[in-house]
Amino acid sequence: MRISSKGRYGLAAMVCMAEGYGSDACITIISLSKRLGISKIYLEQVFSLLKRDGLVLAIKGAQGGYKLSRPPQEISVYEILRALEQSLFEKTAESVALKAENIEKAMQKSVFSALDSAVESTLRSVTLLDLQTEAEKQQPESCYMFYI
Repeated sequence: MRISSKGRYGLAAMVCMAEGYGSDACITIISLSKRLGISKIYLEQVFSLLKRDGLVLAIKGAQGGYKLSRPPQEISVYEILRALEQSLFEKTAESVALKAENIEKAMQKSVFSALDSAVESTLRSVTLLDLQTEAEKQQPESCYMFYI
């Protein structure tokens, strides 16, 4: 399975936003760009798609930026990737339906539909909170404890 830069960067940015969830502060594109090393212009495109699908709220003004529209535990990876990766969820086109309809139906039922269902189920089961928690576990120990 291949997920584009837009999907990967958008998912990473949303995890960053989940880390700051609960405070009233907005997160700016510039701060996300610096933290993740992603082009500001590219992130603006990503966030316009996330905003269009209601996953983030845009707050205008001097203290403006973006906020998650819902708590991290209520936003699934499926929703994020669906907003950013339209081609990932397109149904597989028919291949041999005109000459071998029975083979086409078998492939659609046993392979393509089953695969689509498994991918969707997996992505729906993982939330932003799950990713945030896993990211915290993966963080290197930055504080050393010395015993004397």
